[in-house]
Amino acid sequence: MPLAATDQPRQSNVAPALVLGIESSCDETAAAVLCADRGLLSNIVASQDEAHRPYGGVVPEIAARAHMSRIDTVIDRAVTDAGIAYDDLSAVAATSGPGLIGGVITGLMAAKGLSSSLGVPLVAVNHLEGHALSPRLTEDCPFPYLLLLVSGGHSQLLSVTGLGDYERLGSTIDDAAGEAFDKTAKVMGLGFPGGPNVERWAELGDPQAIPLPRPLLDRDSCDFSFAGLKTAVTRAFAASDRSDIAKADLAASFQRAVADCLADRTERAMARFKADHDGPHRFVVAGGVAANRTLRERLVRTAERMGFTPIFPPLQFCGDNAAMIARAGLERLQAGSSDPLSAPARPRWPLDTEAAHAAPASGSGRKGPKS
Repeated sequence: MPLAATDQPRQSNVAPALVLGIESSCDETAAAVLCADRGLLSNIVASQDEAHRPYGGVVPEIAARAHMSRIDTVIDRAVTDAGIAYDDLSAVAATSGPGLIGGVITGLMAAKGLSSSLGVPLVAVNHLEGHALSPRLTEDCPFPYLLLLVSGGHSQLLSVTGLGDYERLGSTIDDAAGEAFDKTAKVMGLGFPGGPNVERWAELGDPQAIPLPRPLLDRDSCDFSFAGLKTAVTRAFAASDRSDIAKADLAASFQRAVADCLADRTERAMARFKADHDGPHRFVVAGGVAANRTLRERLVRTAERMGFTPIFPPLQFCGDNAAMIARAGLERLQAGSSDPLSAPARPRWPLDTEAAHAAPASGSGRKGPKS
């Protein structure tokens, strides 16, 4: 008999065999089924690019409505494609934050409904932990490792020493790298989604054509700053002839500046990580910006020079996806952890909560630190 909404889902001492993951923190409605023994059985991602393209960026209200209209269909397809029945599921994991609150609520409520009706545990997953563990979907990637998490909303360097054990070494003090890519694309009229379009135009340009700043490179820290770089791009484009050549050169110069910043901050973090951890040393790059080939190549060279093994998730797991949420859910359940049906949806949820409260990198409000 289904449990009441106020009841705690049943717990099991047996490692779960099948986990349904649900992701809806931004503009991707996604669901996946992960088997502890057989790996990933399905991975469905419904993009909202067409809905947001006219606005040059993600509109929260449009995103929330799209999640509500698609979530049931996406989950059904994930279960069907996995070749299982709902009753076969051992647990349901869903992003509980951080993210756009309308989308987070939609996915989490769907997960709570399934957890209650099926009588299986719920795991409320931190979206950032999903990215942090994403290489473990396909790679032998044991703890500890150094993580560079770069996405539209986050730019962080973290020491990952175990499940739930994260130490922030550096973070953005203003804007994320992915946000800078999107802003650059919008300023130059390159279209949405911004990151991939900037990369395509950069392939045609001269990365040394436009002098742009590299914020914080002279600072002895691992923090990032991209707000000044965004402003410099806006001014450079306004002063250009706005030709295709000018756009390509500015895109290439911007991408090179971001690569220089990421490589410099990462090198400093690697030195700190090596001082605290014996080898072998692993370096993981995760998040949507990790799909950029130029940035990958630059970070690989940095890692190899510093004695780290570089590890990147496959491209399909760099952006937001439910497979990584299922992986985080599986690992937490195997560690004996699950959540009550009262688990909240959180617009803000730092991965390293203690460090974020002590020194929030991008401000704080009534609901706590943003990052």
